[in-house]
Amino acid sequence: MAASSVCRAGCAAGRTLLRGPRSSPALMSLMRNRGAATYAQTLHNIPETQVTSLDNGLPVASEESDQPTCTVGVWIGVGSRYESEKNNGAGYFVEHLAFKGTKKRPCATFEKEVESMGAHLNSYTSREQTAYFMKALSKDLPRAVEILADIVQNCSLEDSQIEKERSTILQELQEIDSNLTDVVFDYLHATAFQGTALSRTVEGTTENIKNLTRADLATYIDSHYKAPRMVLAAAGGVSHKELVDLARQHLSGVPFEYKDDVVPIPPPCRFTGSEIRVRDDALPLAHVAIAVEGPGWSNPDNIPLLLANSIIGRYDRTFGGGKNQSSRLATIATENKLCHSFQTFNTCYSDTGLFGLHFVSDALNIEDTLHFAQGEWMRLCISATDGEVKRAKNILRNALVAQLDGTTPVCENIGSHLLNYGRRISLAEWDARIAAVDARMVREVCSKYIYDKCPAVAAVGPIEQLPDYNRIRSAMYWLRF
Repeated sequence: MAASSVCRAGCAAGRTLLRGPRSSPALMSLMRNRGAATYAQTLHNIPETQVTSLDNGLPVASEESDQPTCTVGVWIGVGSRYESEKNNGAGYFVEHLAFKGTKKRPCATFEKEVESMGAHLNSYTSREQTAYFMKALSKDLPRAVEILADIVQNCSLEDSQIEKERSTILQELQEIDSNLTDVVFDYLHATAFQGTALSRTVEGTTENIKNLTRADLATYIDSHYKAPRMVLAAAGGVSHKELVDLARQHLSGVPFEYKDDVVPIPPPCRFTGSEIRVRDDALPLAHVAIAVEGPGWSNPDNIPLLLANSIIGRYDRTFGGGKNQSSRLATIATENKLCHSFQTFNTCYSDTGLFGLHFVSDALNIEDTLHFAQGEWMRLCISATDGEVKRAKNILRNALVAQLDGTTPVCENIGSHLLNYGRRISLAEWDARIAAVDARMVREVCSKYIYDKCPAVAAVGPIEQLPDYNRIRSAMYWLRF
């Protein structure tokens, strides 16, 4: 700041210090090459993920780094997809009860012990995964593992806590209804995967939450909290040998036997091109989501589709740059004052997914926004360029690296990867996969999933201007002569 003041005052010495000596083109090239080499070295210098399996089949995975803190958690391959229409919401209910005491630790004792460690305990439930994880000082790793093991094996399910959490969840359901982004994505799943387990919400219905009993919750835990579906993951200042020893001590008792000796596999969820419209003219803005069926987690087509999403980008009226956006769709939205925001998504499940775009618009710009969005999809199928793909690669690489900033994202990455892929995929491997994609591959994969496919559409709000489904379907291809 001081140097800038000197410069503004016209001091030649200040200007010289700020600018420094003029670099030659050869030197600049050398510096760029050195930067590229450093990035490549960084990819290969990331600590190795070590994996060990216990006798009951439970994998223990860790990434060691020289940090004073660590994150450790249990990831379980179960979510609302494994529920029935009758017990939908049971997994979310169990997750709420997990921090309300165990058979060894009453609620007050449990909360006091976690607070005395200065630790952060968290959890989440999705359609295919449930996770319980804790960030703590590295020296507290033994206590953290013991507490997490207690949670997943000895949840108390006290009647008083069940009734208390029942009221809490019912209140949360009302709050979720006011978040139109969450609402429109739930509607999108409901119509895209209608008649299947993926159509149901993670939180369950109000009727189910009111009627679920302690027996229902206990049956859910006994049926799904099994060793072959679990992963103990840790990142930060941890020793893998110590982690394995702790896992053997506290998690060897997790049951591993299933009925018929087979880990249950959820039935396939078919995709249906369809729509659901919830018109409410009293709302100020419309939320619209459009998607086609995408690939599952392990499908290699995910990389070209992620690059396609990076080309389309995301936009919000609060972003700087105006019409000088790198995203062509964002530039169109800015110049024509279309939507308030849009974002792309590629939601993956074990055997299917949703690839699409969600936008927020006022009532009079819905049709134009959807027209240009579908036009971008068609353009990617036909004329995605090398320059766009190169820029998208840099965006995707940056996003992948940014996701691993801190022990908690790394730990979550390890746990999710072992459940989804059966192993941890390194950044170096991701980088190689990204580098192998070219514009031709992006066009081919986009044509495979988008071109002339029936989309699923969900819309909430003042949506009178949303085109008829047949018109939306007809914009999924171009007549070319």
